[in-house]
Amino acid sequence: MSTGATHTGGALWGGRFADGPSEALFALSRSVQFDWRLAPYDLRSSLAHLSVLESSKLLPAETISKLRGALKELQAEVVSGKFVPVDSDEDVHSALERGLTEKIGAIGGAIRAGRSRNDQVATDLRLYAIDHMLAIASQLTQLCEVIIAKAAEYSDAPAPGFTHLQHAQPVIFGHEIAKHAHAFQRDLSRIGDWLTRTSVSPLGSGALAGSSLPLNPKATAAELGFAQSAQNSIDGVSDRDFVSEALFILATIGIHLSRIGEEWCILATTEFGWAKVADAYSTGSSIMPQKKNPDIAELARGKAGRLVGNLTGVMTMLKGLPFAYNRDLQEDKEPLFDSIKTLLVLLPAVSGMIETTEFDRAKMAAAAPTGFSLATEIADFLVRAHIPFSQAHEAAGACVALCEKSNRELHELTDAEFLAIHPSLTGGVREVLTVAGALSSRTTAGGTAPAEVAIQLKNLTAKNGEFIKLISSQHAAFSGMMSA
Repeated sequence: MSTGATHTGGALWGGRFADGPSEALFALSRSVQFDWRLAPYDLRSSLAHLSVLESSKLLPAETISKLRGALKELQAEVVSGKFVPVDSDEDVHSALERGLTEKIGAIGGAIRAGRSRNDQVATDLRLYAIDHMLAIASQLTQLCEVIIAKAAEYSDAPAPGFTHLQHAQPVIFGHEIAKHAHAFQRDLSRIGDWLTRTSVSPLGSGALAGSSLPLNPKATAAELGFAQSAQNSIDGVSDRDFVSEALFILATIGIHLSRIGEEWCILATTEFGWAKVADAYSTGSSIMPQKKNPDIAELARGKAGRLVGNLTGVMTMLKGLPFAYNRDLQEDKEPLFDSIKTLLVLLPAVSGMIETTEFDRAKMAAAAPTGFSLATEIADFLVRAHIPFSQAHEAAGACVALCEKSNRELHELTDAEFLAIHPSLTGGVREVLTVAGALSSRTTAGGTAPAEVAIQLKNLTAKNGEFIKLISSQHAAFSGMMSA
């Protein structure tokens, strides 16, 4: 196989090279096939950079006018799909510069004054990440609304609560569902914190050392919606914490979705029979006509591994990178793009699945007291009678052992049997051996008592509203430039 052929396409470098890059190098180096989605952000940052070149009088007014007109034309053509990369383009930056020169000639290259692809791509990727993390956040608030509504729908439905997949204590089923909203609101909080740390513009950092030209990084930062410009030009071009942190947040969202997927799969089994997943959010079998599979739940569970893998890949790539920019950083984009795309497809599907699932109240209520889930009520009854909990726990366990031996439930023990186990187990213990009594007694903050569940749902709704306002304000700052 020949390795001596050279690539003849235009590049943004090459003056000191006698030959063009080999075909093998170009094939390995080429990134436009995946970084093209940064084009709207690259054009946006180019216009901001052009404003500084104009205010600094580094380019003639006529050149500025031609560049601004060509950049705006390219913006429209990129959005419409009229302008696209060709095989000779190395990356999104060279493709767009080709577009400029095709429109206005060699003067199109004047836009490069005072900047490098190093600070350019770091800026573009931040803009892309912010825009799309806001889209993820918006989807999360919608998912939270669905979860809160479903929790409210079942805020009076008793069900078994589980630990170790074993019956533990009765809970309100709405309380069980609502726990997922808390997890996603933590994710929303993480996104909010991430936005603060990511709102730093690298533009003006140049290749690594800043620029000798009279640029104004703070001005371009403000025009692009960033809170500040990079305070260290080397860090500006090499920092990818915002990528790895975003991937961590996205992976954590995936893990939270995976937990929902696992629970829905279990609850939809014939053995449980609690959850009826809507036909629109189920699939069938190509061979077994009776099958109705909760595929969205399974895919939610499965895609968590993909999201964790993307995080692991980028963290491993970043480990040990020296000094400023290294080409390794080209590997930061595809995992981020993939994780964002995965969640933007997955989140609406999970929202729809939850919203349309119906739960069997009768089955859940019938199962609530089984598995001796009221045993803790016996122990608590004795504690209220001033019996040390260690003794109360032993007595409650003895009640369970007697029931298992005689194939009975706790409330079926006789008064004499209760007293034989412990003299303080009077007939009054029967008053607490009911699901309703167990639920109403769990009045600690965040507990499963109906009144506490109502407070929880009210607080979740209010907090979700705050996140919606935050997302809206951030969208306004960054002008909603999201692209596919």
